[in-house]
Amino acid sequence: MLLGTWNLENLYRPGGPYGPRDKAAYEAKLAALAAVVTALDPAVLGVQEIGEPQALADLLETVGGTWHAALSAHPDGRGIRVGVISRTPLEVLADTRAYPARLRPVQADDSRATADGSGRGFLAVETVTPAGPLRVAVAHLKSKLLSYPGDRFFPRDEGERARYGAYALYRRAAEATALRALADDLLDGDGRARDVAVLGDLNDEVQAATTQILLGPPGSEIGTRGFEAPDRGDADRLWDVAPLIPADRRCSRINSGRRELIDHILTSHRLVHRLTSAGTGTDAGPGAPKGSRLPSVGPDPATRRNEPGSDHAPVWVRID
Repeated sequence: MLLGTWNLENLYRPGGPYGPRDKAAYEAKLAALAAVVTALDPAVLGVQEIGEPQALADLLETVGGTWHAALSAHPDGRGIRVGVISRTPLEVLADTRAYPARLRPVQADDSRATADGSGRGFLAVETVTPAGPLRVAVAHLKSKLLSYPGDRFFPRDEGERARYGAYALYRRAAEATALRALADDLLDGDGRARDVAVLGDLNDEVQAATTQILLGPPGSEIGTRGFEAPDRGDADRLWDVAPLIPADRRCSRINSGRRELIDHILTSHRLVHRLTSAGTGTDAGPGAPKGSRLPSVGPDPATRRNEPGSDHAPVWVRID
């Protein structure tokens, strides 16, 4: 089976302030997204940037077949949220934006307003796949693409840029900590016997401090000598599958011409040892069509409002 994650980039119906401007552009976007989902043929896919629940329903109708979907009830200020689509029924285990009890609110802007929870909710579900029961958490952490007061995407000066970069980092670190707490609940100290995956747009690279927060006890990373050796951390650890992705495919977004892997799949001990391959885009098997080249995005996401497809590539793993 294939398990994946994909940021669908502002999936709204046409006519609103964020989605495509007309029906033709909307239908082109749905067709491009549906072609990728069809090529991947996922058993379970975590999705991000769902602007309207009905838009996701339109996408699944375009793909065709029987799907089950769950969406977070905690969107951000633009209405985007995370969700899961699956070939098998889904049970929602958690839908939360809360920080852990001991984590205090963090500064969010120059007004000294604070964020006391994640900007977008984390959704956790359980499903029974052909490979057995699977628990999945889906997240979309605070973006590195900065925005400023008055809906600006460009700062007034370098001081403002630096401050808002710090505020975004504070929030992303707090959100990663909250997501790790949710993962702890799903693992329940039993990662050696339980299939658990954390999926999502983490908005930073593998070695970023915020991404590393999610791993849990250090040691045994994929590609190290300790990977095959059991240790005390295996029950609680998560493994980022990035090292399994071929180096020339280790990219899920292009930012100002720079290739980045900011979308991630992390798995429990039992699951990581049953992975047979990993990748990005639609090269998920023999004969599958290659995905179109990713566009390079800049600091203003509005420039892609009427474009088809997504500015992210899906990230996926195959499970034995």
